[in-house]
Amino acid sequence: MNVGNTGTGTTGPSTIRTEHISLAVDDGPPMGAYLARPEGPGPHPGVVVGMELFGVDAPVRAVCDHLAALGHVALAPDFHHRTAPGCELPRDAAGRERGFALLERMTRTTVISDVRTAVDHLRATGSPHVGMVGLSLGGHIAYLAATALDLSAVAVFYGGWLPTTDISLSRPEPTLSLTPSLSGRVLFLVGEHDHVVPPAHRRAVAEALRAAGVSHEMVVYPGVGHGFLQTDPAAAADAWRRVCTAMSLQQH
Repeated sequence: MNVGNTGTGTTGPSTIRTEHISLAVDDGPPMGAYLARPEGPGPHPGVVVGMELFGVDAPVRAVCDHLAALGHVALAPDFHHRTAPGCELPRDAAGRERGFALLERMTRTTVISDVRTAVDHLRATGSPHVGMVGLSLGGHIAYLAATALDLSAVAVFYGGWLPTTDISLSRPEPTLSLTPSLSGRVLFLVGEHDHVVPPAHRRAVAEALRAAGVSHEMVVYPGVGHGFLQTDPAAAADAWRRVCTAMSLQQH
């Protein structure tokens, strides 16, 4: 593991330490990741943070910092490390187009392997329980990873394409069809007007979770769209409260 660009700061109840690290993977080049952890003595529960299309950029790092300030060790892997390591795409039409092109080069096998590497690192460095928080694409990855790995809890922020085969990670069969293999509790958070997760998709996800007997909660925030964590303070505050509860339950 290589470490660089360390720093400290206070963004909430705990003083945190942040760093950029490099993790060895079995089937490709080293994977960069952003790590944020509380300064106080542990052990602290671990949380893998699933990035959006745009890479491990400032909003994703801010999620890690927030989780660390609340007492978690948060690790955001660079899922683009095989094709465009370290990229931080602009959050505009061009960045989105490039992000989708990179997404099509991901596979279920490589993404699950990358999440496993992150989980193993958190456990090896002292986190007895590990969950995952995913944002948009990262929400899809969190749902997928929880069908293959032992994750205590997952919080899916507006994870799209679960009932479809529109992206490479949801092929050959929709990721939603893997729901009976889910481990841990699922918290699904989405805006009423989310164009990526329309009402029919929300209903399909809720029905699949119920049919599989998965412990879950789905929260639909009225009047907000995709990406509300960065755009709607009221919805974000409520979502964070629910995430803290879900992640704290993984310790019991």
